[in-house]
Amino acid sequence: MSTKKILVTGGAGYIGAHTVVELIQAGYVPVIVDDMSKSDNTLLNGIEKITGTKVNFHKGDCADKNFLSKVFTAEGVFHSVMHFAAYKAVGESVAKPLDYYRNNVGSVVTLLEVMKENNVKNLIFSSSCTVYGQPDIIPVDESAPFKRAESPYGATKQMSERILEDTYITGLRVISLRYFNPIGAHPSALLGELPIGIPNNLVPYITQVAAGKREKLTVFGNDYNTPDGSCLRDYIHVVDLAIAHVKAMEHFDKLPDGNVYEVFNLGTGVGVSVLELITKFEKATGVKLNYVIGARRPGDVEKVYANPAKVNKALGWHTKFSVEEALLHAWKWEKSLES
Repeated sequence: MSTKKILVTGGAGYIGAHTVVELIQAGYVPVIVDDMSKSDNTLLNGIEKITGTKVNFHKGDCADKNFLSKVFTAEGVFHSVMHFAAYKAVGESVAKPLDYYRNNVGSVVTLLEVMKENNVKNLIFSSSCTVYGQPDIIPVDESAPFKRAESPYGATKQMSERILEDTYITGLRVISLRYFNPIGAHPSALLGELPIGIPNNLVPYITQVAAGKREKLTVFGNDYNTPDGSCLRDYIHVVDLAIAHVKAMEHFDKLPDGNVYEVFNLGTGVGVSVLELITKFEKATGVKLNYVIGARRPGDVEKVYANPAKVNKALGWHTKFSVEEALLHAWKWEKSLES
């Protein structure tokens, strides 16, 4: 067990909140910063219900240097920072590119400045498989070169990683975790994905259609070079993803002093198409989905899934939840929102 204090930016969001739960249960002391632009108090309340712990929370924008500096001053010494505070919807990034560059890249620069001023050296960065663009070889491993990003969102993750690569030599210890497609919810149904307005991600859209909140689901394209023509992804349970962040925290203690930059894929290593995911949801829940085939969506990569061998070996981390379990947990969460 540990009493190390961890700053968690974006900790009131989907992945951040699940990670805060795992941090608390592992004995760490998380401090959340979130501007609440993409969330409300629902997930903060869920954290407290699951852990029995009052969350230490500061509301504000981590791209605001004055605000962030005050948090560091008020809280004292942070062992590490986990940076989740980014906009994350591919389609939205195509429509609002400047918002994505200002928020996603700007917050990284500000955070690094404040970390340096406060002599905090450990950073776990929330990256994405979108940095690979459309990779030449699948499954993709960490040695794959960055191709031109298919969306502004992907470009912001590439730029952020480049910034980290250029600055870690000034005394930082950085671990970038490249997520594939997080889905699901906490098995307790007290935490889950809570989109504001129309969901940008597939699974909450599926569960909202299944719950009758939306009329139908549109599958964006069925003419890709994949077995059934729909896009192929690597869907990973959000709790597995959260546990990987705790493993990364523990990894810091095994690393030598001095500058470190490491990257790890977080995925299952299994590709599942959008149409396959719909079928799995229907079989797992017994609920039929109303869906239609639409045109391709700008910014979408045709197919990508992970080679997770590096993270399996280095962090001793393996996924434990199946796609079907993730879909069941997402459905359980959706139904809990109605009660």
